Amino acid sequence: MSERIILITGTRKGIGEALAKYYLSKGDIVIGCSRSEIEWSKNGAFENYRHFLTDVSDEKAAKEIFSFIRKKYGKLDALINNAGRASMNHSLLTPIDTMRDVFNTNTVGTFLFCREAVKLMRKEKNGRIVNFSTVAVPLKLDGEAVYAASKAAVVSLTQVLAKEFAEFGVTVNAVGPVPIKTDLIRGVPEDKIKRLLDRQAIRRYGTPEDVINVIDFFLKPESDFITGQVIYLGGV
Repeated sequence: MSERIILITGTRKGIGEALAKYYLSKGDIVIGCSRSEIEWSKNGAFENYRHFLTDVSDEKAAKEIFSFIRKKYGKLDALINNAGRASMNHSLLTPIDTMRDVFNTNTVGTFLFCREAVKLMRKEKNGRIVNFSTVAVPLKLDGEAVYAASKAAVVSLTQVLAKEFAEFGVTVNAVGPVPIKTDLIRGVPEDKIKRLLDRQAIRRYGTPEDVINVIDFFLKPESDFITGQVIYLGGV
């Protein structure tokens, strides 16, 4: 089987949708998941795409995805942990349920999928895992305490798992996007976004293509000596 088997979380829209379509266009087999139905692949529009309705923090549901991949393909070449939730409020205005939801998706989900993925990848002594951080971590953005904390945890996970998984031939890296025009920032005031962009060396919104470029680099066969790294976009 020459096609890569790639699992991407959070493929309903935004960056996840762009990632899924991109790798499908490259001839890869893509397994995606989200909490709700997707529109872009209805009626079998992409024959090499399989979608699961899954909360990434649900251990049982996650294991069902990996069981499907094991039985259907016998391997997994890459995992892209794109699924994410944000809370962009002052900490005094953030309910505890919101914090739990953000950490469950961003941190628990990332850990769970990394753990299950390496069980498949270690059999081939090869694999690529790419997690998602955010520039809110190095910039210590006010009003994003919960979101930044959850993604800071992802950075730590990435760096520790990179060491733990190295013996299996699996690399673990992360990308940290700047603001991209997706639903994740739709409710953020324009002046706040502008102030954030002004803190970047390259003062513009990011694009899905910017993110794909970094992920492509991490997924290359020649990148097998690169692990535990986080690339923040925009010159942060």
